[in-house]
Amino acid sequence: MQKIALHKKIALLALIVAAFLLPTFFQAIGYRIGIFVACMAFLYIIAVSGVDIVFGYSGQITIGHAAFFAIGAYGSAIMHNYLSIPAVFTMLIASAVAAGVGALLAYPASKLVFHFLALATVAFGEIIHQIITASPGEITGNFRGMFSGPVSFFGFPLNNNQRFYYFGLICVILFLLVKYFIFRSKVGRAFIAIRENTRAADGMGINVRKYKIMAFSVSAFYTAFGGAMFTHFVRYISPETFTIQQSIMFLIMLLFGGTATILGPVVGVVSVLMLQEAIRPLQEYQAFIFGVMMLLVIVIIPGGLWGFLQRIWQKLIAIVVPKPKKEGEQDAKS
Repeated sequence: MQKIALHKKIALLALIVAAFLLPTFFQAIGYRIGIFVACMAFLYIIAVSGVDIVFGYSGQITIGHAAFFAIGAYGSAIMHNYLSIPAVFTMLIASAVAAGVGALLAYPASKLVFHFLALATVAFGEIIHQIITASPGEITGNFRGMFSGPVSFFGFPLNNNQRFYYFGLICVILFLLVKYFIFRSKVGRAFIAIRENTRAADGMGINVRKYKIMAFSVSAFYTAFGGAMFTHFVRYISPETFTIQQSIMFLIMLLFGGTATILGPVVGVVSVLMLQEAIRPLQEYQAFIFGVMMLLVIVIIPGGLWGFLQRIWQKLIAIVVPKPKKEGEQDAKS
């Protein structure tokens, strides 16, 4: 087991090193748009990881996370534009506000299950969408949208794709590490217990409502931070980005990669974005193609692409690192 764990650490380190060298590779082959796609992947990975916290680990159905994506995006842009607060701080503040809103939503919704909870999150998403399209004093720009500035560190602006790439990569590593430690803690075990059986978890003394609220709150922070990154990367936002279709896309990315895993959202986001780029000439048939792919993933590989890759990895390790023989077998041969 120690050797297998060592192999996993080496593979993870190699993946991180490859990620840091990826812009150089894209420039070498002349595929400059690849850096832009990678930056988009980073912010989606963080947002989809937030959906995984509440959907995959806690077992709560949500189809309204585009609302938290919008709170992070518009909240950060408004504070940066009107209050002249540096974008680094507005991103965190907007995410914290979204976490508070998520807790307020989860408090009455914690008693809802299945399609009732899904409908409540859809309604919440529509409310936020209506607010940003008909805001008081047109503070969000309504249907016109609004512009914002880039992230800046001590006067050094991340105003091109390559600079933002490394910022996004570091953010992804930090958020995935936090997620890893959450689900190795008492809180993470409570989330999983609630997902498996709410009544049994309640019978064991787990405060179900408290942990459901925590799951929604942490999930909202993640997704809102992804939205804030989107604002300061693209530097323009409009209501069309924050519809129910965006929430469904988050779920598609999550189910493609695999739920209740650390790297599942990474695989899901990368695979969906690559598929989008591949079928861009067939834009009229994108919904149909995604539907077919979704059915194939659910039926053939229900654990998602990451679960499929893990099974292949385990078989390769079993071939490369044979199991140690038992003492009885060694004595019999001798």
